[in-house]
Amino acid sequence: MDKKNRNKKRYEKLDGIRGIALLNMVAYHMIWDLVYIYQADWDWYRSQGAYIWQQGICWTFIFLSGFCWSLGSHALKRGITVFLGGAVITAATLAVMPLNRVVFGVLTLTGSCMLLMCLFDRWFKKLPASVGLAVSAVAFLMTRNVNEGALGFEKWKLCRLPSGLYKNIVTAFLGFPQEGFYSTDYFSLIPWMFLFTAGYFLFRFVNGKRVMALLENSALRPVEWLGKHSFGIYMVHQPVIYAVLEILFWMRS
Repeated sequence: MDKKNRNKKRYEKLDGIRGIALLNMVAYHMIWDLVYIYQADWDWYRSQGAYIWQQGICWTFIFLSGFCWSLGSHALKRGITVFLGGAVITAATLAVMPLNRVVFGVLTLTGSCMLLMCLFDRWFKKLPASVGLAVSAVAFLMTRNVNEGALGFEKWKLCRLPSGLYKNIVTAFLGFPQEGFYSTDYFSLIPWMFLFTAGYFLFRFVNGKRVMALLENSALRPVEWLGKHSFGIYMVHQPVIYAVLEILFWMRS
């Protein structure tokens, strides 16, 4: 039995980090609904500060998903479940609110990364963890802007990419969206899988070291409970938010 299968401890503080990110996500999405569906006038939500908040939430979920990949059991089943969850959200938004559709959202991404890791894990284990972490981090920073047609990170543009890469829905899944592609929650394999693998390699780098023991004990159980049930909460949080907001606006009218 390999180390991955022997190491099945529950690291409560990782659940806590995920729970904090989940609370931030719910708050962010509630404000999104207020601004873009209920037409609330809040310019800050379109500011750089709000963008950094949103990116922090996404980075945490994706990086933590990669970090925790080696800790769980039934990796294939987990990957399929998360991927299908993303498919359900895509189908639901296309059917109910096509102008706010979610195509290749964060669940589709993380599910895809989990499934791909089932294939890549045996080869990645042969790499020194420090090398894999460094390569993943550099690759993420260099490809952060591929959705916009360039290499580079945020406002730093290294070079333009050939327009021929941006062809269709398949290339959009990879990271090269065709003209007219639209999604309110878009996370393509490139660059985001590199953030996932950075988390994967960081786990391998620190596994067995003292820092992992620091993550074992509970710090805030209610938040950790949310983190343990993050997938189910993610699947239902938007309908619940809509229902709450509809009731509140109905009571005001």
